[in-house]
Amino acid sequence: MKFIVSSTVLLSHLQAISRVINNKNSLPILDNFLLHIEGNTLTMTASDIETTLITSMEIENAEGEGKVAVASRLLLDTLREFPEQPLTFTINDSNLAMVIYSSNGSYNFIGQNGDEYPRLPQIQDNARVLTLPVSQLSAGISKTLFCTAEDELRPVMNGIFFDIMRDDLTMVATDAHKLVRFKTTHTSITLGEEEENVNFILPKKPANMLKNILPKESGEVEIKFDSKNAYFKLSNYTMICRQVEGRFPNYNGVIPKSNAYKIIIDRLSLLNALKRVSVFSNQGSNLVKLDFAENQIHISAQDIDFSISAEETINCQFEGDPIKIGFKSAFLIEILNNINASEVILEMTDPSRAGLILPFENDANEEILMLLMPMLLND
Repeated sequence: MKFIVSSTVLLSHLQAISRVINNKNSLPILDNFLLHIEGNTLTMTASDIETTLITSMEIENAEGEGKVAVASRLLLDTLREFPEQPLTFTINDSNLAMVIYSSNGSYNFIGQNGDEYPRLPQIQDNARVLTLPVSQLSAGISKTLFCTAEDELRPVMNGIFFDIMRDDLTMVATDAHKLVRFKTTHTSITLGEEEENVNFILPKKPANMLKNILPKESGEVEIKFDSKNAYFKLSNYTMICRQVEGRFPNYNGVIPKSNAYKIIIDRLSLLNALKRVSVFSNQGSNLVKLDFAENQIHISAQDIDFSISAEETINCQFEGDPIKIGFKSAFLIEILNNINASEVILEMTDPSRAGLILPFENDANEEILMLLMPMLLND
C-alpha cells in the first residue's frame, strides 16, 4: 500500500481522535491507530473499547487497499515535528513495515495486523434515530458537561441524560449538589405510535470528545441509539460509545416549581464579586453568604481559623422581605461561568431549599435552568 497526504491535515485528524486512547489499555492493540486505505480515502480509528472515534480524509496517489495498526504515540510525535508538506507512506503488505518519506528523510515503523483491532459494535434493528443541528448539540453538551459527577457508586450521574420527546430534547446533568437542564428543539426523532419519549445516558468521556469536535463541524448530527450503544454521525467524524446503564434520577422532581423570591442581577458583577470574596472563605466549606435586601446583595465570607474575612455589596433588582442564603462559592462561580446572558435571575423559596439560576434571556432554541443546593448557615 502507498499514499501521499498533507502532514498538517493528517496530524489534525489524528490529534482529534487520539483523546480516546487511554494511557493504559487492556488490549495492546488499542495503543494504536487503525489506518484503513480504501480507494482514495484514508479512514482513521481510535478506540478504548467503550468509545470509538472514526474520521476520514482524501489522500493522493493511493495504491492498494487494506488495514494496518500503527503506534499512536510514535506517529503523533513524528508528525508534530513536520512543517506543512506532503508525506509519502509506503506499507509492505507482507510484513507491515511502514516507511514515511518526507522532503528530507525517511522514518521507519512496524505496523500490526489491522484485523486484530476490535470490531465496531452493531446497532440493533430497533434503534432510534435523532437528528438535530450540530450547534444545538454542541451548546447542550458544553453547558451541561461541567455538572456531571465522578461517582463510582452512582454511575448514572457520570454522564449527560438525553430525554427525547416528540417535539423537544432535554439534556440534564447533575452531581447531587448542582443540576443543569438544557432544553432545545430537534429536527426529527423516530418514536413508536404509543411512545411519548425515549432516553439514554451519554458517558462523560465521549461527551468530552464531542465537546472538542463539534465546534469544528457544521450542518446536522444524526444520533442512532439502541439499549446499549449510541452512534453520533457528523460530516467528518463518527463516534460510537457504550451508554451508561441504569435509571437516571427524576430531575423534574427536585426543581422547585414556585419560588417566592426573584432577584435579577448583572452576571459579571456577581461573578467578579464572588471571585474576590470567596478567597477569604473557609477552605474546607468554601461557603459564601448572600444577604438580599431591597435592591442590594451583601456578599460575605470568612475563615475563623485564619481570622480573615471579606464582604462586598452589589446592586440588583429585588423587592421583598430580606433573605440570607449560603452557597458553596466554587459551584456558584462554575454555574455563572456557564451562562452566556449579561443578566441572570436567581429564584429561591427559602434558605434551606435549592436556588435556581436562570439567564434573563435565553439564546434562540435554548432554555437553560441551573439549580444549586444551599449550605446551612449558622446565624
